[in-house]
Amino acid sequence: MTQRFSTDVLIIGGGSAGLSAALNLAEHARVTVLCKGDIESASSHWAQGGVAVVTDPEDSLRSHIDDTMTAGAGLCDPEIVAYTVGHARETIDQLRSWGVNFDESDNEIHLTREGGHSFRRIMHVADATGKAITETLTQHVLDHPGIELFNDRIAIDLINLSKFGRHANRCAGAYVYNRTTSHVEVFQARFVILATGGASKVYLYTSNPDSSTGDGIAMAWRAGCRIANMEFIQFHPTCLFHPHAKSFLISEAVRGEGGILRLPDGERFMERYDARLELAPRDVVARAIDHEIKRLGIDCVYLDITHRPREFIENHFPTITQRCMELGIDICREPIPVVPAAHYTCGGVVVEQSGRSDIPGLYAIGEVSCTGLHGANRLASNSLLECLVFGRAADNDILQRLDEPATEFSAPHWDESKVTDSDEDVVIAHNWEELRRFMWDYVGIVRTDKRLQRALRRIDLLKQEVHEYYSHFRVSNDLIELRNLIHIAELIVRSALARQESRGLHFNLDHPEPLSRPADTILFPGYVDQLDVLHPIAS
Repeated sequence: MTQRFSTDVLIIGGGSAGLSAALNLAEHARVTVLCKGDIESASSHWAQGGVAVVTDPEDSLRSHIDDTMTAGAGLCDPEIVAYTVGHARETIDQLRSWGVNFDESDNEIHLTREGGHSFRRIMHVADATGKAITETLTQHVLDHPGIELFNDRIAIDLINLSKFGRHANRCAGAYVYNRTTSHVEVFQARFVILATGGASKVYLYTSNPDSSTGDGIAMAWRAGCRIANMEFIQFHPTCLFHPHAKSFLISEAVRGEGGILRLPDGERFMERYDARLELAPRDVVARAIDHEIKRLGIDCVYLDITHRPREFIENHFPTITQRCMELGIDICREPIPVVPAAHYTCGGVVVEQSGRSDIPGLYAIGEVSCTGLHGANRLASNSLLECLVFGRAADNDILQRLDEPATEFSAPHWDESKVTDSDEDVVIAHNWEELRRFMWDYVGIVRTDKRLQRALRRIDLLKQEVHEYYSHFRVSNDLIELRNLIHIAELIVRSALARQESRGLHFNLDHPEPLSRPADTILFPGYVDQLDVLHPIAS
């Protein structure tokens, strides 16, 4: 028999967006939080930079708004940008009230600067801001009697009542795979918040943890939500290049504090690409590095911070200094080998300012969502800000609806009587590797129509294989993630093919110029897809 759980608000995801939303709601409702692993599996935990917020008297909200709009290449929603920037200070105040201690210098908050920002406005905790925030929030969540935290759970599909007879279109929970017991559980809820993060694991090289497989975006798409701007995948310019680095990110703050990008012979090259040099927006810097690597046939370029004093480097970048030293690189004396890597998903589930999606009862916050803040390219350190601002917005909307009568409904059991254990798990691993490699080769930093079409053909083949597995074998963590990644890959490729221009993070050699009128790429659900079919469920 399927194990069942019931709650007022189900939050899927244990990063900064999900945890902060849980804390705000728990004073008024029963809250359940599902984590794929533990807190270290969330992308927020690994965020090095910080939170962008205007505090310098010479800075202004207008400047932060303008910088965000400029980075977004004409696709940002002005109202959403103003709303997010305008709520930054109260968000920071809440974090500090929870116990997040941002770095100070001379009894004032220390601000660093990152690419695309006109002023120093990044509040941080050394070079491990995400870790400091998630660890603080996690402790509060664990201590709160109104919050249940479940680790090692991966959601399979959302429960949309419209798919079960005569019920209205509404999200009422999720089918969830327990990675410890290998059984499927039912979590029913009056409201569901997706806070599952992005989808950068669809690429061979990424700065993200292994959990970033686009689960929330794929589930929302299958449930009936619109998905927007998936072609805009941000490639971070500087991921550590080392066989044992495992996607270790070199924070943009290193460039903000004077780091210089150099070729193997020591030549500085960014002056050939942008007057802002190393502080140009990420898409510009990533394409420049990609071009130099391909032009010269080299493995990587180098980020040089050796001209700064050792004490400064070790104090500002302790995590980076320590990790590089473990790998035999003394960043105080030698430059850091770096390459671009998939880093952030700027598109996602279309939501309103309240975080509401197209399906009543379903919200999406953080990287899983497409709010209109990032447009065609995210401005550095706006991501943690978005998580926290829209987490509060979703909370406020849900709190206003808690008194509404609940829909009486009991989700069907998950039926495994018609499936067996797979004896070919190795094929799943091979399909995963094939997908990530051709996405890197064909749908990477620089694209062409031909490459995109090649990728789409390979996606269609993989969909057929995964459909067979999903129909005949018991689900597993790897199968669930592969199924989601194939959907993510298709969403990215179809969005990229639909955009007949180059803008922001999307650069197509066949369409190198931007169109005069920018527009979002919105994919509407409705076509019958082999992967849309739920696992057989007993009625």
